[in-house]
Amino acid sequence: MLVNRVIGKYIGQEPGPLLICFGGIHGNEPSGVKALDLIFKMLEVEPITNPDFKFKGTVIGLAGNMKALKYGKRYIDRDLNRLWTREQRERVMSTPREEIEVSEEREMKEILEIIKKEVDEIDPPEIFFLDLHSTTATGGIFTLVGDNPRARHIGKELHAPVVLGLDKGLIGTTQYFFEDPGWPIPTMGIIFESGQHRDPLSTNRAIAAVTNCMRIIGCVDAEAVENRHDELLTTFSRNLPKVTKLAYCHRITEEDDFHMLPGFRNFQKIKKGQLLAHDINGPIYAPKSGYMLMPLYQSQGEDGFFIIKGTREIL
Repeated sequence: MLVNRVIGKYIGQEPGPLLICFGGIHGNEPSGVKALDLIFKMLEVEPITNPDFKFKGTVIGLAGNMKALKYGKRYIDRDLNRLWTREQRERVMSTPREEIEVSEEREMKEILEIIKKEVDEIDPPEIFFLDLHSTTATGGIFTLVGDNPRARHIGKELHAPVVLGLDKGLIGTTQYFFEDPGWPIPTMGIIFESGQHRDPLSTNRAIAAVTNCMRIIGCVDAEAVENRHDELLTTFSRNLPKVTKLAYCHRITEEDDFHMLPGFRNFQKIKKGQLLAHDINGPIYAPKSGYMLMPLYQSQGEDGFFIIKGTREIL
């Protein structure tokens, strides 16, 4: 899959927030890149078909792991979605490009340089990030949010189940960058999982998420967003828990020879003691009851599966 780093950029007629969308942080997840490409094409023609259309602020779409996207692999050397701690970002930014050996660190350096340049030029009042992903397993869509109250509200308004606490189980995700307290202006981010990698509707749901996000943060008026975007997300999320929280994360290494049992889906109910997988040490049983999330059905990855539970926390 050949793409440009900057998938698109749309500048509104009026001032407003800066929305930066990522697609393809994992190279075997092309739906976000496809969705962003279509979003910018739609934004270009919208004022022609709808003369009353007004856009406030700026939206930018960035491709994540371009080399991995080319080969359809999750990553080349290291998972790009595990490198975003402040320490790793500072080390990469202070290292000359020609001295960086890890492919994903070169990708991250270029992304960070582009973002810095755009933020300096635009000087927005606030920045929103939306990171588009998909999963190897089938099942429901969901959003991942941190502790930021407004980000939680946006996640809820995207009409997909909200999973809390996963940033604590996944070290170095883009969320570490989005919610870094060192930002000089208000910044918040959402991670949106749009479905299974090869499901064509994953692209449609990613488009719906971006469109709804633009409405929620005030880039476009509510009447400019078609109801079908809400319907697409709410229909797929029907009968799924509205809010859940991380209960367990099963981390793995290549040496573990981890193999998930076939057939598990996102949000599938599981019981404590249920056989879930095997590794070099033998069978792996569920340590608690709850819902299955992101069971690993690919050769690359550092997390075998997650267990989440319903929560009474109010968004």
